[in-house]
Amino acid sequence: MDADLKELQKKLDGAVDFFKKEIQTLRTGRPSLSLLENIKVSYYGNPSSVDKVASLNIMDNRIIVISPWDQKVIPEIEKAIMAANIGLTPQNDGKVIRITVPPMTEERRKQMVKLLKKMAEDAKIAVRNIRRDGNDDLKKRKSDGVIQEDRLKKLQDELQKMTDQTVHKIDEQTQKKEQEIMTT
Repeated sequence: MDADLKELQKKLDGAVDFFKKEIQTLRTGRPSLSLLENIKVSYYGNPSSVDKVASLNIMDNRIIVISPWDQKVIPEIEKAIMAANIGLTPQNDGKVIRITVPPMTEERRKQMVKLLKKMAEDAKIAVRNIRRDGNDDLKKRKSDGVIQEDRLKKLQDELQKMTDQTVHKIDEQTQKKEQEIMTT
């Protein structure tokens, strides 16, 4: 594989990895600590992720328990969870915060699937942008005399195959996550 195509493959793989990480935050019917992954809490004036200021556990397959190391941060954690607008309501007893993850309604499942499909489309757009930039670079290299016409065509075909494979991976992840959302 051409050195430039290796670099493009890294970018394509990075787009898939970002997409996988992003869809982990989508809520399914069961609690997942990844729901809280992107929530930032103001901790002594510094934005910190929830898992940096508290321990997180799942209890009874329906409840996320957040045990802050410093009790003073409880209101900040509650505020951050509410501001994240992920459909979860924190309840605190002064020592820990409990979040009961209710079963998802059919309407909420459909909303999650719609959001999933938008995320997938955004990931595919990122992949197509990587392909476009790669093609532009290959054409520039041809016009600069670095590569010949037949080599350009071969590299463009290879780049298209890489793009198709990456889009297929995104589609597979989307299908898997949609199944998870609709059945749990």
